[in-house]
Amino acid sequence: MRIYSLKAKQHLPITIDEAWEFLSDPNNLKTITPSYMKFKVVSGADRKMFPGQIIQYIVTPIAGIKNKWVTEITHVKDKEYFVDEQRFGPYALWHHKHFIKEISGGVEMEDVIDYKVPFGIIGQCVHPFLVKPKLKEIFEYREKKLIELFGVIDNAGKQEIIFS
Repeated sequence: MRIYSLKAKQHLPITIDEAWEFLSDPNNLKTITPSYMKFKVVSGADRKMFPGQIIQYIVTPIAGIKNKWVTEITHVKDKEYFVDEQRFGPYALWHHKHFIKEISGGVEMEDVIDYKVPFGIIGQCVHPFLVKPKLKEIFEYREKKLIELFGVIDNAGKQEIIFS
């Protein structure tokens, strides 16, 4: 059983309040997801984020195949971090920690994702040329969209994405 990790960091020239307001609203996930994925919140995003919140999405990541994705917000610390965990969806495991902190001129967003692909050895074989590039593409889109929405800090807005 192989568990993969993705870490991404990005700096934005906004306040911690602005960052938290945007990033902790599940409805904004559609804004930072590529449009071809046809991301749609089905339920659970009608209240401010709280531990135990269940959010259901429909997403079409590959070849027009719709996936239902159900996440639970398991931890929330106001203006510091929140954690979402997949309860049902395309991954065998998805544990996503979102951190924000104040830095000079704005905020640093950090994502730490631990995930496992389904289908055992077959999933591991397709990970390098299907799953990993798709995740990289999604995070690169998110980076560009956040820069478009908020700008960058002295060209330091470039996102760093690390897989392990």
